[in-house]
Amino acid sequence: MPKLLDLKFPAESKTLPEGFWSAVDVWIKKPHVVNKRLCGVKETESENVGREALELLLDDPELSHDVLSFLSSGGSPAQTHEEDKPWSSSVRTIIPKVNCYGTKLHKEVILKDFARQQVSFLPFEEDSGGQVSLKRGNIHQIQLISQDCEEWALELHALTPDAWFSDGVAYPKLPWLSTDLLPKLVRWATECKSSEFKSTLSLLPVEKYSLMYQQLKEKYKAMVKVWPEVTDPEKFVYEDVAIATYLLVLWAEEREEKGLTGRQSFVDLGCGNGLLVHILTNEGHPGKGIDVRKRKIWDMYGPRTLLEEKAITPSERFLFPGTDWLIGNHSDELTPWIPVIAARSSYCCRYFVLPCCFFDFYGKYQRRQCKKSQYKEYIDFISEVCLVGKSRNYQLPDEAEAEQRRAHYVKSRQTASGITVQGSDIRNDGESCHENRDNDRTPRSSWGAGFQPRDRVEMVRNCASLPRDFVDGVVLRVANVLLGMTEDDGSDWNRGGSLSVSEVAGLLEQETLQLLKKECGGLQTLLKNSHQVFRVEGGRVYIRDWRDRNASRANTKRTPVAPGALKTRPCWFYDHHPQRCPLQAEHCAFAHGPGDLRPSTRPLKKIKHNAF
Repeated sequence: MPKLLDLKFPAESKTLPEGFWSAVDVWIKKPHVVNKRLCGVKETESENVGREALELLLDDPELSHDVLSFLSSGGSPAQTHEEDKPWSSSVRTIIPKVNCYGTKLHKEVILKDFARQQVSFLPFEEDSGGQVSLKRGNIHQIQLISQDCEEWALELHALTPDAWFSDGVAYPKLPWLSTDLLPKLVRWATECKSSEFKSTLSLLPVEKYSLMYQQLKEKYKAMVKVWPEVTDPEKFVYEDVAIATYLLVLWAEEREEKGLTGRQSFVDLGCGNGLLVHILTNEGHPGKGIDVRKRKIWDMYGPRTLLEEKAITPSERFLFPGTDWLIGNHSDELTPWIPVIAARSSYCCRYFVLPCCFFDFYGKYQRRQCKKSQYKEYIDFISEVCLVGKSRNYQLPDEAEAEQRRAHYVKSRQTASGITVQGSDIRNDGESCHENRDNDRTPRSSWGAGFQPRDRVEMVRNCASLPRDFVDGVVLRVANVLLGMTEDDGSDWNRGGSLSVSEVAGLLEQETLQLLKKECGGLQTLLKNSHQVFRVEGGRVYIRDWRDRNASRANTKRTPVAPGALKTRPCWFYDHHPQRCPLQAEHCAFAHGPGDLRPSTRPLKKIKHNAF
């Protein structure tokens, strides 16, 4: 049996062999977490299949002999598959993000052999008429190998590697399996965290999601070309298309399940650029979006897309008794409140929340467990109160008791955040949750007291507003210290030494540090913003050498200098480095002296506002 790769596990991997099967299940059920060209899979129920059933499935004596020999070879003497012992079998249908196969389905028979600790994949294609053809050249196997349960390794085998076919989608390349998939399986098996996150599509038929996503992406892709905001159009347009797809499929399933004839209504709280509202409205769902700050793109949507500029504070004024669904898409400080608002709006109000930044009910979320990642800990917290709320887990007559528990939980978060409010500020009387009060200042209507909504005008605190001479002074001081750490013997351009960010902070006066602390990211942000001069990697600061193309692109997600900005700023090294710039003037993106300086042809830089 041809072995393509033997990948060792770290020493003392205590999660094996159970972790191996957990990792395998991730790859079987959620291949899209590794293969980004897939939307997901549709998997049948597992069942046991014996040799005879497998021979009938293969329907070719010679092929059956080769495949069964492949499945039965390898392994240690203790890992032999008994003749009459069946494999655990399932079939998965692979669903690509972009359908390039027409009506043809790409599937795999998956055979788990727990005795040998191996899993085999038999890919095949099925046409619209139900005709099946096995992809013999792509039959492969992943096996866990152990020596006295002390040393572990993963092996990748292929039946006929020379005949392997790849289209980069349903059929990855063999080297990809070796270099991308197997290392991830090793990591997952070692961590043994396969069930930590549920699939984001677990509530939906993934094939319906894939089809609708492709349709909506084609329909709304023109938005990328006319996007007037400073945010990345491709990221925001296609992200909102994906979220809209999820909601539209979820709501279609709900209508079918409940026998509903009308389209569900919605309110998007903290709607930001409003594109999600625009798509859902265009697709026939009545609704509106509310945000503290109007965006330029709002005027492009037309009168059918209803968007309101208004600060949202959890209170009786912001209940929506006639609305089917409340949406919180990256709604920041409103995130944990949305399930509460939905619950108090009406018994029938549902909600969908997509968390982003880490907010509690009354401010930033404070970490409590260092053993988890910050995101995982926050998701665990958010899961206590929200994500997707399709129905209640209590009956309508029990609303008063449920409201008591709800009020107690919100009060506990208020106490945890150190917020002190006079009087009975959180409703706990169990009254109807959609009674709007005339006087919103009564204690019962201020159950969001202590909540801090975002300012209508957001302060820019990314060091961009600091005085130019202040920034230049810090840059010059740090650079001179770095350059002074190495001897300048004239034989080569002086790259200087390196310092940790904390060591750099020790070079600066307290007054300077206090000013930087008021900025998001502080000193490190200033150093990274000065990327013409510095390279910040692994918490250390270096002088940037523009001759090193890899170093010159470090810490930047795009080309460092846009074409319209070439030669529009002085070259720091030409003006300040003892040996001047290491590049010739024609190769440097910055101006070598006043005669090399050009006027900028780029539009004025806009102040970037975060989506609410």
